[in-house]
Amino acid sequence: MSRISVRGFAVASATAVTAVGSVVGVASGSTAQTNDDLEATAAGATLLADIPAGQQVQVQTASLTQQAETMAIAADTSAKKDAEEAARKAAAETAIAKKKEAADQAAKEAQAAKEAKERAEAEKAASRSKTASASASASASDFAVQSSYTVAQVQAMARQMIPADQFQCFSNIVQRESTWNYKAMNPSSGAYGLVQALPASKMASAGADWQTNPATQIKWGLNYMNERYDSPCGAWSFWQANHWY
Repeated sequence: MSRISVRGFAVASATAVTAVGSVVGVASGSTAQTNDDLEATAAGATLLADIPAGQQVQVQTASLTQQAETMAIAADTSAKKDAEEAARKAAAETAIAKKKEAADQAAKEAQAAKEAKERAEAEKAASRSKTASASASASASDFAVQSSYTVAQVQAMARQMIPADQFQCFSNIVQRESTWNYKAMNPSSGAYGLVQALPASKMASAGADWQTNPATQIKWGLNYMNERYDSPCGAWSFWQANHWY
């Protein structure tokens, strides 16, 4: 029977170890030697006793099979780890994309809301201006020019030129700015007239007689309050908070 010396193979199982030990024991003829060989094999000795070729093939096959199984388990574990990492990465990317999409949508909605608010405010201002114009029953040119006017006459003009729901607010401002004196002048600033225009010459846009005609001053004051504060009542609210308008 031919015999082959085998190096470097670990025994795959207890069964293989027993088989090899038996063969080695028979070859040496010593039970003690068989036990020694078994112990050496279990300890991972690099040199096995000569064994029959058939048994050598069985040991080699068992070792290779164990190695293949070990490699397969390692590969499977690595593949699972890679798959889990890829899944975590994909989930994170999806979450970031959804967060960005939500932020973009929120920004679009905020912009749309802002534009809608601006349109509503513009429409409201236009409506107020239209209502004010429609409600005024008289214009500056409807009053005869006089050399002088009493407070009562000036207030009567204003009632006819200012919308009814805005007159009290207009009156509140005029009372505090000039006490209805259309020739009132602030000596320090130069503000002039019923509504204390500054500079006074701005009232020329309502008429060349702005210095002597209270109707012209009322016209200019009403236009100023409508344009800057939407209405005399808007101007009055600002005046209350700041004591100027």
